[in-house]
Amino acid sequence: MDQFRNIGVIGRMGSVKVVESLRQLKQYLIANNYHVILEEDTASMLPGHGLQVASKKLLGEICDLVIVVGGDGSLLGAARELAKSKIPLLGVNRGRLGFLTDISPSDLEERLGKVLEGEYMEETRFLLDGNVERNGQPLGFGTALNDVVLHPGKSTRMIGFDLFIDGHFVYSQRSDGLIVSTPTGSTAYSLSAGGPIMHPKLDAIVLVPMFPHTLSSRPIVVDGKSEIKLVIGETNETYPQISFDGQMNIACAPGDIIRITKKPFKIRLIHPTDHNFYATCRDKLGWASEISAS
Repeated sequence: MDQFRNIGVIGRMGSVKVVESLRQLKQYLIANNYHVILEEDTASMLPGHGLQVASKKLLGEICDLVIVVGGDGSLLGAARELAKSKIPLLGVNRGRLGFLTDISPSDLEERLGKVLEGEYMEETRFLLDGNVERNGQPLGFGTALNDVVLHPGKSTRMIGFDLFIDGHFVYSQRSDGLIVSTPTGSTAYSLSAGGPIMHPKLDAIVLVPMFPHTLSSRPIVVDGKSEIKLVIGETNETYPQISFDGQMNIACAPGDIIRITKKPFKIRLIHPTDHNFYATCRDKLGWASEISAS
């Protein structure tokens, strides 16, 4: 179909299996007369490819679809770069779990062919923006599809911080930090810390304390439009970090303020027509598929 004529390709670096899938993908797309544009780092893994090369930013401007070959982390990185462009993303799983990259390499051509013929479903996911301020001045900025996490970095000391939601004081806490997660990230780090699984369609944010020094601290689910503000305690002896999808970190200091809000741009994800969130959970999280006869 004409809406997917110019197709960008991004691959995870340093993986032989990714290179195998990239070659297969390249051959299939060229054989079917699609215009293929390789992301510049990805192009270095395919010497002699003879294709157009572009930065991630440019891919967002000239492509109708971007295919990401790798794990969920690869798609997270692409999503942060391409959210503003509103270009749909399709994932080929060469990672471990594959909550976001749901096309298997074993049937790549068959399932991709159906998608390119128009047999697909599309969904949107929201991202989070995080701003760090020091003494009233901006210090750093980041975007996350999964989560924004306050953590102690290399230190083993607890962090003291105050939490505000929409300007309302919620609590002061001493803990290893706080996970601020989207529904997309609820099956990632948040899940490991005891947070709830949230359906991707929910317009909500979950705040999950990490090893809080109290028995009464529990995850809190708030409206997706909420502003989350964290104030690092002035008496902290450690310099914690704020991370975005575990792929970017900003070093913080006592007194710093972190503001987290929903990003104004959403990403578009393309799935095969048989995609089902609950089936993915059964497969990836080891849920029972039937009651044992015994």
